[in-house]
Amino acid sequence: MRTLSRLFSFLFPFWPQVLLSVLLGALTIGSSIALMSTSAWLISTAAIALSVADLGVSVVSTRLFGVSRAVFRYAERLVSHSLTFRILARLRVWFYQAIEPLAPARLVSARSGDLLSRVIADVETLDNLFVRVLAPPMVAVVIVLGMAVFMGRFDFLLGLVITLFLLAVGAGLTAFSLLLNRRLGKQLVETRSILRADLVDSVQGLPDLMAFGQETAWLERIKQSGRVFSAVQTRMAQLNGLQSGLNSLLTGLGVWLMLFFAIPLVSTGKIDGVYLAVIVLGSLASFEAVQNLPQAAQLLEANLQSARRLFEIADQSPAVTDPAEPLPQPASADLRVSQLHFSYEVHLPPVLSDLSFDLPPGKKLAIVGPSGAGKSTIASLLMRFWDAEGIFLDGKDVRAYRQVDVRRMFSLVSQNTYLFNATLRENLLLARPWASQEEIESACQTAQLHRFILSLPHGYETMVGERGLQLSGGERQRVAIARALLKNAPIFIFDEPTANLDAVTERNLVETLQAIIATRSVVWITHRLIGLEAMDEILVLDSGRIVQRGTQAELLAQEGLYRKMWDLQNRALL
Repeated sequence: MRTLSRLFSFLFPFWPQVLLSVLLGALTIGSSIALMSTSAWLISTAAIALSVADLGVSVVSTRLFGVSRAVFRYAERLVSHSLTFRILARLRVWFYQAIEPLAPARLVSARSGDLLSRVIADVETLDNLFVRVLAPPMVAVVIVLGMAVFMGRFDFLLGLVITLFLLAVGAGLTAFSLLLNRRLGKQLVETRSILRADLVDSVQGLPDLMAFGQETAWLERIKQSGRVFSAVQTRMAQLNGLQSGLNSLLTGLGVWLMLFFAIPLVSTGKIDGVYLAVIVLGSLASFEAVQNLPQAAQLLEANLQSARRLFEIADQSPAVTDPAEPLPQPASADLRVSQLHFSYEVHLPPVLSDLSFDLPPGKKLAIVGPSGAGKSTIASLLMRFWDAEGIFLDGKDVRAYRQVDVRRMFSLVSQNTYLFNATLRENLLLARPWASQEEIESACQTAQLHRFILSLPHGYETMVGERGLQLSGGERQRVAIARALLKNAPIFIFDEPTANLDAVTERNLVETLQAIIATRSVVWITHRLIGLEAMDEILVLDSGRIVQRGTQAELLAQEGLYRKMWDLQNRALL
């Protein structure tokens, strides 16, 4: 019930449209009942009428209800679907706003395909929430009450019978459907999510699957996920068939009993014979209000499960939060790290231990070490992607500032530069959306990217493809560097900027970066010992601890990890 009440909260801002939609739905079905009833009265009266003039009112009424049913149906669909689209739009915005603070700390272990399924499939599943799940019961209540009064005017027993059978279909069969669908609805959403996640993984990893000859094995995995999903769909289809059969049975039985109890009323003269057809056809038409309620119950469980999956992510508390009373943006780029300890989870061993260093304005600091030493974690902590005690900007704990104010102090170039499927210009403007063309070109010239861009047919309007795959690795890194330059933050963080590049491209890129960082504060994180002679200080990390520190000349003069890494890399180049 808590999940359903939370879903209702998304409807609350639209309550006038909700009431209007329910009213139009009731008028639509009411018009159908009136159309069938007046048609029955017209046919019965025509059989005994002495003059066509006696049928004038009923003929006009039949036409009126026929037209009004179509008008009300159109208006109801227009209002309800417009309402649905507005609710879905609000849901999507809400979910994005909910998961944005969770990135990257809370989402690092999530499958991208599963997140995609939640954002798209689970939200789209909720498009049935109002039109097919919430509105029909409200309309049905109005119609059941109306039919009880209408048939009760003929005879109390008729009002009781139609009410009982409408409730049998609308409440009894719906409860039966809820009972059977409770597990199937959950299974449907879960198996669909697994299938979508497998499909996304296979598309993203297709080159690797082909390289290792695993296309067939992965295809079999997708087929198995598809078979499980199809099996759940088949069971739901079987249940739909059972519900449909029971629905028809109860409807037919209800109409037959109405006829059974109405005939004696005609025989005894309690009601006029022309009303016999009115009672039968009016009763038959009234079941339209409840016949879709069992299906609504089936959809309800799927909707609730989709909502639970959304709330499961959205209800997580962010790993990083802003203080209630944040300090103003740091006035100085004076960075200090003191006795920093950090672990991603409480039960996991520490990634960093007793880490300390200073980065006054203009200093260039390199952090080196083997893979897994904790180097990239430092970049994430400086950017406040995670929080830890012991990092200070302008003499104040970074946790005392807003996240956005801390990140304004850094320009990050990571080893996994993400480029959106947009133009080069749009990707560059992520750093500073209001930058002029002259500023964009200046940053690209400094990053030695401008001439390459001009050589492209569409220049800065060239689409880079998903994740920038239309560009080479070196070109993507230069785009990242140009983007960092365009941001022009006081401190530059280069996290493995030459990763995955060949030796020639790496050397050219390092030379470019050395010219860029000559007058800037820099944190250079790498396991490649190239260009480090320009660093003021080098920290050597091993298993999250600083094992050496000094300039390159000082470290090469010592026996230690840095000297071993230097010898290994230079031996590999020979």
